[in-house]
Amino acid sequence: MIETIINRKLAPIPWLRLESTIHAGLHFAKQSNLEVSSGAIFQNHRSLFSLMPYTRIVRRHRIRCAKRGWYKLETIAATIGDLVGTQAATTTQRVQMELLVYPPLVNRDDIPLLSSQWQGDITVKRWIMPDPFLVSGVREYRFGDSMNSIHWKATARSQRLQVYHREFTADPRLLLIVNTQITETMWDAVTDPELVEKGLSYAATLAEHAVSQGIPVGFGYNGWLHGQPGVPVYLAPEGGWPHLEHLFETMAKLAISCSRSCSDFLEYGIEQEGSAMDIILLTAFVSAGMEESIVRLEALGHSVFIVPLQHNLLDLNDKEVSTSHVITHSGAFTAS
Repeated sequence: MIETIINRKLAPIPWLRLESTIHAGLHFAKQSNLEVSSGAIFQNHRSLFSLMPYTRIVRRHRIRCAKRGWYKLETIAATIGDLVGTQAATTTQRVQMELLVYPPLVNRDDIPLLSSQWQGDITVKRWIMPDPFLVSGVREYRFGDSMNSIHWKATARSQRLQVYHREFTADPRLLLIVNTQITETMWDAVTDPELVEKGLSYAATLAEHAVSQGIPVGFGYNGWLHGQPGVPVYLAPEGGWPHLEHLFETMAKLAISCSRSCSDFLEYGIEQEGSAMDIILLTAFVSAGMEESIVRLEALGHSVFIVPLQHNLLDLNDKEVSTSHVITHSGAFTAS
């Protein structure tokens, strides 16, 4: 954070104090010429200056972003004093500055797996490469398609850019869902925010990997964005780095909240998506209602994979959850 103070007049300024309120998730590395009083959520930042005539002072404060979030700086109060130290004038300046801190990425090998009993004898690799010899027709061009996949004759006939539709072992579209419920009975207030933050870090890591492989990726969250209480978050799968940036910005603005149960979110939100997708559910538990929703999603052609956010979910047996999908360390998918 850079503070620039300029005195453009002949008269000196004995002292000038700037005050602002900043979220406690931003940590100042050094506090020389700086006073910071911290609370649980916000901290007051005060800087004191003394300026000679026609003088400019520039101070740079290194700040560490300790937590994911959407940080805003909306007002700055300036107080000027005279030589004897009494207050002379105070003014408040409105500013519109914000800082988005994305979820921290983790090593993909650190994303936990479900136990090996969930894996079948036959594995199906996904998203390695489309088979260039298996062409099932043409489709309209989507952002991220390569130029060598354009079907020029079909483009000329339709007067719209068309590309070859090459067969995969599965539809290469990914939807990441972070469940903010920690237990089935939890509602509204999230009892373990750190687990949700872990889920967002896992989701951001998987999204970055998918986009780097040319895979359209979407995002679902049964909480809400700051400023939009009660409205669950859903971003349809798209490809490309601009979409990934938009997804990260959305993650930065998420409130740790719960607007509806995960089973309801799966039931009423995701089933609206027409074509089949690979769905990764990052959750601390799997309830009977969630299991039923997963079965219905699979009946519609979707594939559902579970990433556990708690160690006790790693020990589930097949009677507790019927889904038989895991994520491998290499990032490819396997299914029985």
